[in-house]
Order: sequence, then C-alpha cells, then structure tokens
Amino acid sequence: MDVRRADERYPGGDPAAGITSRHAFSFGPHYDPGNLRFGALLACNEEHLAPGAGFDEHPHSHTEIVTWVVEGELTHRDSAGHETVVRAGDVQRLSSAGGVRHVERNDAAAPLTFVQMWLAPRDPGGDPAYEIVRGIADSTPYAVPEAGAMLHVRRLAAGERTAVPDGAYVYVHVVRGGVTLAGQTLGPGDAARVTDSAGVEAVGATRAELLMWEMAPQDPPSPSPLPGGGEDRT
Repeated sequence: MDVRRADERYPGGDPAAGITSRHAFSFGPHYDPGNLRFGALLACNEEHLAPGAGFDEHPHSHTEIVTWVVEGELTHRDSAGHETVVRAGDVQRLSSAGGVRHVERNDAAAPLTFVQMWLAPRDPGGDPAYEIVRGIADSTPYAVPEAGAMLHVRRLAAGERTAVPDGAYVYVHVVRGGVTLAGQTLGPGDAARVTDSAGVEAVGATRAELLMWEMAPQDPPSPSPLPGGGEDRT
C-alpha cells in the first residue's frame, strides 16, 4: 500500500482567476515519469472554483472523465449538446472517446469543490457519451466498463468498517473526514494506492466519505503527447 498525502499533490490552476487545483498524478507542467498512472487511473484532481470561475471550453480524447462534487454546483456543457448542473452526491461521466470539448464552471453564488478522475479506456476511439447518476446511494457501485473499473462510494460513521474491494489495483481517496486503513490514518485529500488488494478494511476515525476505485489489470498504454493523458489543463 502506497499512501500519498494531500500536501504532496502538485499545485495547479489559476488562483488569480479563482481556480485552485491539486493533482495526485503527473499533470500538465508537473511532469513526473514515476507517477503517470495507477491501474487505469490517469488523474485525480481536486478542484476549487470561486463563484463565477471556471474552465473555458477545452478538448479531451481517449479518456473516461468521472466527476464527484464535494460541495457547491458544477455547470457542465459539452460539444455533444449536454448541459447539466452537477451537485453533491451526483456521479457524472463524460466518455471523450474520439474527441469532445466541454466547459466547466461555477455559476452559483457559493464556492465549488469537486474531485475529477480520469481513466484510460481499454479501446481508444469511438463516439463521445455522457451520463449522470443523481444522488448515488451509499455502497452502490458505479461501473466504467470502458476502463475495466468500478467506483465504490462509501459514507462511514465513526467506528464503522467497510471492506476495501479486492483487486489488482485499488485506489482509495478520502473526500472528507478521516479513516484508518491497514494501520495508517488518512485525512481529507489523502489517498492510498493498493496493489493486489485482499481482505483490507477501512475504519471511520470520524464521519468520512470515501471514493474507492476497483480496477482490473490493463495492457500498457500507447504513448501520449501529454503526461497524464487527456489535455493540458492546469
């Protein structure tokens, strides 16, 4: 198990424009050849947008983009004609496939925090697709078959236990609160990368919310012009 702390994330965004980003993997100008991906996961970005701030239209391709809103409201618009407001508890997925452009903004009056995760598809190309699941229930898995991955959302009370999925690659991200995982305590923004997970449990040290990715082995990715895949959004 490899624990990565919140303060180890690469800084990004544009604070003067109301955008603060923290990247868990090699991203944009923060090129780290030893931290390009874990299983299918290419990026796990914590994004903080002030009211009125956002990312102007930008492209993606050959990436499964899953977004989890922590607080606030995220306005999404894309070149396939989708326009949605994503709220806390919703799971949004954009399959960029052969290519799509989108806009992400905070059009509300309150600050916005969201976690965005990019996964490498098993087969590149195809047509873009979009999906949103409103208010996903605790312990309800969300499948991303294109990437051979499953997202598990867990909300724990203090002292409550949950099984970490068994799998070749499991990525555990703490959204809020604290948990104990294999004897180590993780707080908000911390993550654990578990290889060949079997019989691991997470225990709520406080009330906590976790995102856990269960991922199958993947073939080595084809070379990408940008570290971390997708596009150079910093």
